Amino acid sequence: MSKNLVIVESPAKAKTIEKYLGKDYIVKSSFGHIRDLSKGDGAIDVEKGYLPKYIVPTDKKKIVTELKKLAKDADVVWLASDEDREGEAISWHLSEVLDLKPSNTKRIVFHEITKSAILNAIENPRTINVDLVNAQQARRVLDRLVGFQLSPVLWRKVKPSLSAGRVQSVAVRLIVEREAAIRAFTTSSSYRIQGEFLASDKKIKADLSKRPSSFEDAQTFLESCKGATFKVGNVDVSPGKRNPAAPFTTSTLQQEASRKLGYGVSKTMMLAQRLYENGHITYMRTDSVNLSDFAIQSAKDAIAKEYGQEYSKVRAYANKNSSAQEAHEAIRPTNFETNMAGADDAQKKLYQLIWKRAIASQMSSAELERTTIEIKNDKNTEVFKAKGEVIKFDGFLKVYLEGTDDEDAEEDSGLLPKVTVGETLGLDQIVATQRYTRPPARFTEASLVKQLEELGIGRPSTYAPTISTIQKRGYVVKDEIEGKQRNYEVLTLKDEAIKTQTESETYGADRNKMHPSDIGKVVTEFLIQHFGDIMDYGFTASVEKQFDEIAEGMKNWSEMIDAFYKPFHKEVEKTMETAERATGERALGVDPKSGKNIIARIGRFGPMVQIGDAEDEEKPRFASLAKGQTLDSVTLEQALELFKLPRVLGQFEDIDVKANIGRFGPYVQLQKLFVSIPKEEDVMSITLDRAIELILAKRVADANRIIKKFEEDEDTQILNGRWGPYIKSGKKNYKLPKDLEDPKKLTLEEVKEIMANQPVSKRGKKK
Repeated sequence: MSKNLVIVESPAKAKTIEKYLGKDYIVKSSFGHIRDLSKGDGAIDVEKGYLPKYIVPTDKKKIVTELKKLAKDADVVWLASDEDREGEAISWHLSEVLDLKPSNTKRIVFHEITKSAILNAIENPRTINVDLVNAQQARRVLDRLVGFQLSPVLWRKVKPSLSAGRVQSVAVRLIVEREAAIRAFTTSSSYRIQGEFLASDKKIKADLSKRPSSFEDAQTFLESCKGATFKVGNVDVSPGKRNPAAPFTTSTLQQEASRKLGYGVSKTMMLAQRLYENGHITYMRTDSVNLSDFAIQSAKDAIAKEYGQEYSKVRAYANKNSSAQEAHEAIRPTNFETNMAGADDAQKKLYQLIWKRAIASQMSSAELERTTIEIKNDKNTEVFKAKGEVIKFDGFLKVYLEGTDDEDAEEDSGLLPKVTVGETLGLDQIVATQRYTRPPARFTEASLVKQLEELGIGRPSTYAPTISTIQKRGYVVKDEIEGKQRNYEVLTLKDEAIKTQTESETYGADRNKMHPSDIGKVVTEFLIQHFGDIMDYGFTASVEKQFDEIAEGMKNWSEMIDAFYKPFHKEVEKTMETAERATGERALGVDPKSGKNIIARIGRFGPMVQIGDAEDEEKPRFASLAKGQTLDSVTLEQALELFKLPRVLGQFEDIDVKANIGRFGPYVQLQKLFVSIPKEEDVMSITLDRAIELILAKRVADANRIIKKFEEDEDTQILNGRWGPYIKSGKKNYKLPKDLEDPKKLTLEEVKEIMANQPVSKRGKKK
C-alpha cells in the first residue's frame, strides 16, 4: 500500500496530479463535498449557537468507505482540495469524516496544476485554516436559514412551490428594477448631423457639435448651409497612449467570454474548470489581478521571443476591490509559451482568450496620434468636428483589445487626410438623421455579474450558481423579445437641395438578455415590502464583508449569524401573521357580456386573467396568459381573446382539433393526445395544418418510444427515454442493467426481477 494518500476534489485533477508524483503517492478524488447539511428544518440548531448538523449523502457513502480504508493504511494523508473557502471546508469535512489524525494529516494548496506547483506544495504543507472553514460554514448556514424561513412565507402569501435566497433575491431585484426603468423611460429624439467634406479628393466625415431637437431646427440648419464655404478652422494633433487591461479575474473572464465568444456564465466556468484541472491555467475562482514574479518573467520571455523586446513592458496590477480575499493570482496560462490548449474547440477558444489577455497585460502601451479637425463655414457659427486616430506603434494591440458593452459608442474616422488651417473644403453632402434616446440596456449574464461585483454582492465562487438559480426558479427569463417598428426622418443637403426621407427601424428587440417573469416581479415587490434589509444592496454587501472578516479571524461566525437571524426571524413571524396575499393584481376593465370585472394576476399555476370574483354566485373564469403577454402589458382586448380558448381549429380524422394554454404552456389537442406548441409559435394564430403536423410527429415519437408491451400486464412497458431504454410500471420508472444487450427479449418475469433489485437512488447528488 502507498505511503502517501493525496485527496483532491475531482477525478480529472487526480489524473493530472498523479503524473507528477512518484510511486509512493496514490491520488484519489472525493468528488467534491463528502458531507452536507441534513435535509429539512433540523439542519441547524438555533438554540445551540447555530450548530449545523451534517450528514454523508447516500451517494457519497461508498467513496467515504474507500477513502477511510486508504487513509487508515497510509503513513501521510495530504488534503489537496482547492485553495478557496469552499476547498478549505472540503478538507475540513474530510478530516472530520475520515477521522484523520493531525500528526499525519497535511493540508496543501496550489493555484495551478503543474509539476513545480505540486512539488512546491508538498514541500510547504500547512494545517487546515479554521477561519476559512468558518467563513464558508457561516455562508452555508445563513443561506439555509434565510431560504428555509422565507420560502414558506412565499408559499402562503404568493404561490406554492416558490423559494427565496439571500443573494439570488437581490440579483432578481436588480433585473426587476432595470425592467421598471426601461418601462418608465421616456424616449426623446434629436438629429445627428454629419457632413462629408472633400480635401484633395479624400473624404472627411465630421459631426456637428450640437444636435437639433426638432425636425424644423434640423431643416433650418441645413437651409443655412446652402451656398456656404467650408474651411478648416483648427487642426489639433496630439500623441496618445492606450494601456492594456489587467489579466482576468473570475468576473472579467465571464464578461469577456460573453462579449467575444457568446458563452454564458456557467459555460465559461465549466470550461475554465476543465482547463484548470488539466494543468493549462491557474485557479479560475479569484478576484485578484496580481501576477507572480515567475509569471511576469515567463510572459516577458514569451513576448520578447514572439514579438520582440520593444513589445515587452513589465506591469504590476492592484486590486480596486478592497475585499479581494481569495489572495491568489489572476487567471493566466500556466505556460506562456503554449498559446493553444484544451480538449475541444470551446476550451481552446477560452484558453486563447485567457492567454491573449495575460500576455497583453505585460506588453507595451499602444502609441497613438489623435487628430481633431474643426470645420467652420461662413453662413453660421456651428462647428463640425472630425476625429481620427492613427496607431503609430501597436504594442499590446498586436495581441488583444478588451471588448465593451457600450452599444452607442461612436467610432473614430481612422486616418484623416492632411489639411492646413484655412484650407477650403468641398462639400459632398450633409445628412441630418433623427436618433432616439435609448432606455437602459437589459442585463446579460455577464453584465449582471459586473453589477453584482460593483455592489460588493457575492464572490467569485457565487456568481455562476446565483445566475443559474434565478433562471431555474423561473424568476428571470432569457427568451427573445420582439421589437417594434418606428419611423425616423432623414434630411440630406446635396447639390444645394434638401431631400427628406422617412425610414423605419426596429427598436426594443432583445436576444439573450435577462428580464423578469411576472412571478419574479411579484415576489420581488413582496420581499422589498416585508424584508427590506434582506433585499437591500448595501446590507447584502455588508454581510459579504462580515464573511471576509470571519475568514480573516476578526469575527466570530455564530455571533455574526445571531445578529442577523434574530431580527430577521421576528420579521418572518410578523409577515406570516399580518401580510396580505400578493398576486400582482391589475384591473383590466369590464367583460362586455357579463358586466363582471376582468383582472390579471398570479394564480396557482402562474400568470392568468380572471372574470368575476370568488364571492360571486357564478364561479370565476380563468385563462392563462399567452406567449409574450405579461401582467403589466396584457390588455382587456387580449384578455377577452384568451377566454375564447380553447380554439377549435377544425377537424382531423372526424375529430375536433383544439388549441389551448395549460399548466405547462400552449398545446394542441386531439381527444386524449396533447402536443406542446413550440415556444416560437403562438397559440392564438396556429393553423389546423400546423396542428396536424405536430400531432403526426407526436404519434411517430410515441410509437418509437415503446420498445415492448406486455399483454399480461398493460401497466408495465419498456420504453425509449432521453437517456436510453427503461422500464415504466404504473407511475414509477426503473433502470435497466447497463450490460443488457436487447431489451426486447426480456420477459415480464425478468422485468419484475429487475424492478425488485433496483440500485439505491442517487437523488440529491451534488453536480
